[in-house]
Amino acid sequence: MAEIVRFLPHVNASLNATATVLLVMGFILIKNGREQAHRRVMISCFGVSVLFLISYLIYHSNSLHTPFPKYPPVWAQYFYKTVLFSHIILAAFVPFLAVITLVLGLRDRRSAHRKFAKWTFPIWLYVSVTGVIVYLMLYQLYPPRDTQGKMSIVGDSVVCVQWQEPEERAT
Repeated sequence: MAEIVRFLPHVNASLNATATVLLVMGFILIKNGREQAHRRVMISCFGVSVLFLISYLIYHSNSLHTPFPKYPPVWAQYFYKTVLFSHIILAAFVPFLAVITLVLGLRDRRSAHRKFAKWTFPIWLYVSVTGVIVYLMLYQLYPPRDTQGKMSIVGDSVVCVQWQEPEERAT
């Protein structure tokens, strides 16, 4: 189970990125009058977001949080904390807004659906995008320095990174 839990931040970022693409697609579809396609894409987006929430809750119920490292430049630390703070605050509203907006749309209550969607869409999109930004900063741009990466070539062109704990040094 521990191996699966350690992999979940990568899954979560992929689900957030997928939700972002689906949200933008849904917006474009409805602006082009493709209501049925919009409906299918937004239901898919909701499903992806539910999978994200399940994965997120599993990760955080089995793992301590990963603190942002101290070695990045100060501006990066402030940027990360600002994005994370706004992300957390707005993410608390997304499940409620998404459910209400989806139900109104499915019940064909167009006027109410549009009113909620004007709030839901930008908040949900912001949370999805900033979720990916938080992931990139925490796990890709500024990974913890207590791990070392080893590169290996698989096949002709695929590069695989295997993370290993550094060996203890005698003091």
